[in-house]
Amino acid sequence: MPSAPALPHPVHPSHDPGTPEAVAVDPALVKRAVKAAALGNAMEWFDFGVYSYIAVTLGKVFFPSGNPTAQLLSTFGAFAAAFLVRPLGGLVFGPLGDRVGRQKVLAVTMIMMAAGTFAIGLIPSYATIGVGAPLLLLAARLVQGFSTGGEYAGASTFIAEYAPDKKRGFLGSWLEFGTLAGYIAGAGLVTLMTALLSTDDLVSWGWRIPFLIAGPMGAIGLYLRLRLEETPAFAAETEKAESSRRKVPLREMITGQWRALLLCVGLVLVFNVTDYMLLSYMPSYLTSELKYDETHGLLVVLGVMALMMVVQPFAGALSDRVGRRPVIAAGCAGFLLLSVPALLLIRQGSLFAIALGMGALGLLLVCFTAAMPSALPALFPTRVRYGSLSVGFNVSVSLFGGTTPLVVTALIGATGNMMMPAYYMMAAAVVGGVAVWFMTESAGRPLPGSPPQR
Repeated sequence: MPSAPALPHPVHPSHDPGTPEAVAVDPALVKRAVKAAALGNAMEWFDFGVYSYIAVTLGKVFFPSGNPTAQLLSTFGAFAAAFLVRPLGGLVFGPLGDRVGRQKVLAVTMIMMAAGTFAIGLIPSYATIGVGAPLLLLAARLVQGFSTGGEYAGASTFIAEYAPDKKRGFLGSWLEFGTLAGYIAGAGLVTLMTALLSTDDLVSWGWRIPFLIAGPMGAIGLYLRLRLEETPAFAAETEKAESSRRKVPLREMITGQWRALLLCVGLVLVFNVTDYMLLSYMPSYLTSELKYDETHGLLVVLGVMALMMVVQPFAGALSDRVGRRPVIAAGCAGFLLLSVPALLLIRQGSLFAIALGMGALGLLLVCFTAAMPSALPALFPTRVRYGSLSVGFNVSVSLFGGTTPLVVTALIGATGNMMMPAYYMMAAAVVGGVAVWFMTESAGRPLPGSPPQR
């Protein structure tokens, strides 16, 4: 993909003659910040992996209609409900994070996420309390979705504002490392339980175990987050404008940042469409559309995620050396050129061909998972970073990312064309490519509105 015309680098306050020298951040504090932020993301995707892999069992527990398809649809309906409240959570937690601080808000989202997941494990079955059971499940999912609305933007902002300018890509990449680790842990635990427990035991009590594990995980994450200090960027901003920063108008967060918001939506679109396509939809595609063995399909996806985890930190470090734009552009170009060949390999049906096609898509996805956590926060100034990123990220995820499986399934049903997943990823890559063309390179530079950090 060709480079954009040279654009002037935006003037940061740190470039003014009167600003202080670069801030030196304690490496031990940086490590703690990365661990605390990544653990929250791991918790979110642990729940995602558990819920996706145990959906059939949850359908029997909470929606005993006697129709397996209706049970599964009802279960995923409760799952999808969380996406509807994500933008609302972003509108609440984002501005709050810009007003009272990142650390405080991230502690609250951690508590809510852990509580929502843990509560699912305590809900009585439909056989015990009737319609109250699915209603309680829905309520727990809404709590999870609401808290998630403030989690990713806050966690990526937190790491970005703690990281030295020259290591922001590497350190930010550990956020998505946590995503992959959480998903593998959740899906792997359910797979293991399915192998060890009988169907009756899984339905009667076994399904609760993965959700109850969220309690101790949340306590550990909360402990790590409460031990953190506020980010240097936020502390400097507070000191600079103590009287005016207590309220950040919604107009300043949205209309005042419209160009950056459009870029954010475009970048998040290609990031999440490809992410949900590969990690959420492809197992169903292999089973329902290609009639491939379900267990083998799930194991292939887990293997691809393990491969991505290995490559993730190296790709993040690469984005520090060559820039965010080239890495993200390479991912967009790769999906545009290789989506059709990769899907043709997957459709060939042999285990080797499926693994090769999925592995290729997984490595392309790493271009986004490694670079986005550092690229997205750099779109916005410190004063509105948490709030604006929360709005842009969650709107894009809710409209495009979370709907990917549903839209692609509908497109295949309407056209009968089994190559629709490839075409959908290619369309997303075009949108992402346009966003990359207009974004400013941020690697090695201070965040807008923040002093340099080393």
